[in-house]
Amino acid sequence: MAGIRIRGGRPLTGSVPVSSAKNAVLKMMAAALMTSGRCVIRRAPAIRDVETMAELVRSLGANVSRNADGSLVMEAGIVTCLEAPEHLVRRMRASVLVMGPLLARFGRVRVPLPGGCAIGPRPIELHLRGLRQMGARITEERGFVEARAGRLLGTEIHLDYPSVGATENLMMAACLAKGTTVIRNAAREPEIVDLQLFLNKMGARVRGAGGDAVYIEGVDGLSGADHEPIPDRIEAGTYMVAAAITRGDVVLRPVIPRHVEAVTAKLRETGAIVEEVGPDTLRVRGVDRPRPLYVRTQPYPGFPTDMQPQFMALMAIAAGASIISETVYTSRMKHADELRRMGADIVVDGQVAIIRGVRRLTGACVEASDLRAGAALILAGLAADGETVVEGIHHVDRGYETIEDKLRALGADVWRVAEDVPAAGGVPLVRR
Repeated sequence: MAGIRIRGGRPLTGSVPVSSAKNAVLKMMAAALMTSGRCVIRRAPAIRDVETMAELVRSLGANVSRNADGSLVMEAGIVTCLEAPEHLVRRMRASVLVMGPLLARFGRVRVPLPGGCAIGPRPIELHLRGLRQMGARITEERGFVEARAGRLLGTEIHLDYPSVGATENLMMAACLAKGTTVIRNAAREPEIVDLQLFLNKMGARVRGAGGDAVYIEGVDGLSGADHEPIPDRIEAGTYMVAAAITRGDVVLRPVIPRHVEAVTAKLRETGAIVEEVGPDTLRVRGVDRPRPLYVRTQPYPGFPTDMQPQFMALMAIAAGASIISETVYTSRMKHADELRRMGADIVVDGQVAIIRGVRRLTGACVEASDLRAGAALILAGLAADGETVVEGIHHVDRGYETIEDKLRALGADVWRVAEDVPAAGGVPLVRR
């Protein structure tokens, strides 16, 4: 099994570049299916999820290529298939975001129920309910969902929960609907604001993203666009914790400081020093031993669930007892078992974890169960005595671009073993 081998105990120092936001790029790739024009997504990260989405849109007939500068170029002038391949959608949940764009442009789409990280059930009922309200006829059979419509009709949709995926899927579908659509109780994540910017560059009329109501005035057609996505706030947060857990001194750029305010606030509670040293630059300095925390995950702008595992690793060496309450996903504490293999004192009761900090973790062979759990185990390995091997690194490759190279540039003793690179159709997008 492919893995990352780490010899811990070295403070990380230096500068680390932050890639563009995975969760913005994937949605923009889906949005590009709504136009025959040429779409350019700059600084697209070379990660497995982007590779999977590229393979998916190619399977539908679109062209995807990567320029030497890292930009993705998409052209969906010819779409020959309106059914997303099951093996790709099951590999990555974000694949379901092609549903709204294809239905809006072509009047039909068929997708299997999505997969992704094993962090708990994430049903798409909110997506389907919203599309039905816009006039789609939806049938579900044998694990597939098929939607048909003439032209979708603008309407008012109230989400029972501020689902990121449902907000984005319905927002894209509404761009080509007749009339005005209002999405209330919408998710407020920065990636949704960035998607709005991209859609408006394509000729859409979307406003309100980032608030609890998004307004979309449908248009007859969209054109190509050229856009550079925002920096990845979860990657930035991960390297911020890496600095803190290793007692290091790390500068991160580019970062949008307000996007990581919840992470910054919690790191400062631990005693870490976080400074804005420029409009898009943060510096994080760790302390000898972090103070304990209470962390409760919430939708943005609350503390992100995607940072919960990394903070559990940090709290494992805190001077006292910490509590983490996971309110977003039902199965997102599997990394606790692996951290215990490294000497952490963690008790999990349902969605709550009590972490009694130990002075030092000990290297061990551990396995990542999902993307962010893998990142947490790498962070724990950086702080641990001895050698740690994190297996299941394919999970980490879904969302972190060349993580071992970036850590090595900060002084970490880390390298990849037993490289595992699956074949992919077309031009390979992950650089090794």
